[in-house]
Amino acid sequence: MRPLASIADIAETLRQQIGGEVVVRGDGDIPIQGIAPIDRAGEGEITHLSSPAYRRHLAGTGASAVLLSAGDADGCPCTAVVVANPYLAFAVVSQLFEQRPQLEPGIDPRAEVHPEAEIHADVRVGAFATVGAGAVLDAGVQVGQGALIGERSRIGARGDIRPRATIHHDVRMGEDCVVHSGAVIGADGFGFTPHADGRWQAIAQLGGVLIGDDVSIGANTAIDRGALQDTIIGNGVKIDNLVQIGHNCEIGDHTLICGCVGIVGSTKIGRHCVFAGGAGVGGAAPIEICDNVMVSVVTTITQSITEPGIYSSGTLHNLTSRWKRNAIRFQNLDDLARRVSRLESPQPGGARGASPRERSLQPGGARGASPRERSLQPGGARGAAPSESGDLTKDGRHADGH
Repeated sequence: MRPLASIADIAETLRQQIGGEVVVRGDGDIPIQGIAPIDRAGEGEITHLSSPAYRRHLAGTGASAVLLSAGDADGCPCTAVVVANPYLAFAVVSQLFEQRPQLEPGIDPRAEVHPEAEIHADVRVGAFATVGAGAVLDAGVQVGQGALIGERSRIGARGDIRPRATIHHDVRMGEDCVVHSGAVIGADGFGFTPHADGRWQAIAQLGGVLIGDDVSIGANTAIDRGALQDTIIGNGVKIDNLVQIGHNCEIGDHTLICGCVGIVGSTKIGRHCVFAGGAGVGGAAPIEICDNVMVSVVTTITQSITEPGIYSSGTLHNLTSRWKRNAIRFQNLDDLARRVSRLESPQPGGARGASPRERSLQPGGARGASPRERSLQPGGARGAAPSESGDLTKDGRHADGH
């Protein structure tokens, strides 16, 4: 059965969770049993208008209620729930209608739980999950089917470890964290050094991973354990799928990392940063990034950043034929920059480099030939025009008789 809430209940939830003024314009007793896009919502559903791009759908929406800002309320054809930030309100309301499957209370008999593990009475452990010796599961923790909690690791209250996630040994996780399927936390960091004969010697990874409260870790993301000290993930950090965080990294509170980002070991990232998809961090020396930095999609960071702001690199898309031509030209930029520098640099005696017009002068002061003049042949004869070339007969007519 789908969850059911009145519009008045929804408004009160918003007041409690995000604060500020929440005004219901219309019937607050209408029952709401779902949430849907503004152009597809129907009776009994609530929707949101968070972007001007969707304003054209407001007048025709079939929803029973709309979360929107005061500026759009007059055009709403149904009950309006007026808030300062409609998208944030939508995020909060969406939680009321989630129907995630829940594990049965207690420990599934097919799970393997070490007798030395400390398991709170209010814990759910799914089939074929493994909990190692000395592990601690606090109140309200769920460990999904096939997941692993390694030796001496701790999952804080209400932690949600999804099926087949792997938490290796000596990982400490705060409260209200979510680890999605396939994520691996606490695997060895990538540490090797060469022997004289070229063989690689592994460096033991003796640290662990320390994760704060309210952290979300996406599917198939890897967070490596530290070499000598812990890798640290701060409070409120949100990490998307397929992210690699190297050993001994420190990620500041409430930073957001999108999919396919790679962060080299020992990087320190500040608070409230955003890394868009495919960005990379890596350089010859450990990199530090200050608070409130936004890194755009597929940007590569190779040096520390000390000033907040938005940073970008890479090239924008283009037709392949144009992109190839520009890529070739890019290879000549260094040579071009050197030539420009030479031309603009002072000459012996203080004279500046020649201007483009001055460079057209030939030795002795003669002006360089114009395009028309360059058509003159040695001896002063003018080069043949297209109509005068090659296929004229002796009497001056074209070979075809014209």
